[in-house]
Amino acid sequence: MAANRLRYVARRLLQAIPIILAIIVLNFLLLQLPEGDAADVLAGEAGSATPEYMAQLRAKFGLDEPLHIQLLAYVKNIVQLDLGYSFRNNMPVLDLILDRLMPTLLLMVSTILLAVGVGVLLGLFAAMGLNSWRDNLISIFALVSYATPLFWVGLMLIVVFSINLGWFPTSGMETIGAFYEGWDRVLDIAHHLVLPTITLSLFYLALYTRLMRASMLEQSGMDYVTTARAKGLTERRITFKHILRNALLPVLTMAGVQVGSLIGGSVIVESVFGWPGLGMLAFKALFARDLNLLLGIFFLSACLVVIVNLIVDIVYSFLDPRIEMR
Repeated sequence: MAANRLRYVARRLLQAIPIILAIIVLNFLLLQLPEGDAADVLAGEAGSATPEYMAQLRAKFGLDEPLHIQLLAYVKNIVQLDLGYSFRNNMPVLDLILDRLMPTLLLMVSTILLAVGVGVLLGLFAAMGLNSWRDNLISIFALVSYATPLFWVGLMLIVVFSINLGWFPTSGMETIGAFYEGWDRVLDIAHHLVLPTITLSLFYLALYTRLMRASMLEQSGMDYVTTARAKGLTERRITFKHILRNALLPVLTMAGVQVGSLIGGSVIVESVFGWPGLGMLAFKALFARDLNLLLGIFFLSACLVVIVNLIVDIVYSFLDPRIEMR
């Protein structure tokens, strides 16, 4: 079984290579569609620029080459793990992304764990008490969470828990000037992480709650459940031993698909809480026309989605033995 999983992982990684290459090419071409480039942005900020200076800027950033030459050069650099240079920040793109990667991963992992964990539990409780007050209450909570704008939730959490109660900080990732080390720093970061995680997870929590509830009800009507009842198994054993494992599969699929969208959704949350992640970095790079930085962030997002979906497929094999990895 272990050898089969290793072969499966290797095969999936090989299959991911052309997918990532296609995403790289597509992202590059899409970012070429809007008018203007980095030289135009710098010239606009300076107020004016001579044609000679504009030509010098475009030559410096490689923008004077034909589009296909720029694309080939970019793909070659990506293969060599060179994501280019950010003209706006005057530093390599890879260094910028690595500097913001850990805050983003912290926010994403905590959001996924909270949203999936609580969403599965709420969906399970709702399905077990179908049409009861508990089911109605959870359904209303999921609907309200899904419909409430993230920025409003974040602002209200700041007003209530930061300004009025003083339980959590209003912004940032760490306490400025504290210079904590070791576990003290870990606890300080976790303290700053609470409100952004709750804000970002509410939307996804509502999706997983509704999906888990529907999946539990669908599995409850399957033939294998009827057979289990005919064998005399208790409802508790049927629910947690048989139904739950199969009902988790659609939730895991949705979680894997939504990893990429978390970076886009985190832009609002990072703006509200001043969280120094990739979402805010991508937002600033877009307005600055820093294409190299945008392409680097998109490339990283594609890699994250591929890796997470590979992990989801492996978890599938544990939840459903019928799935064989060959």
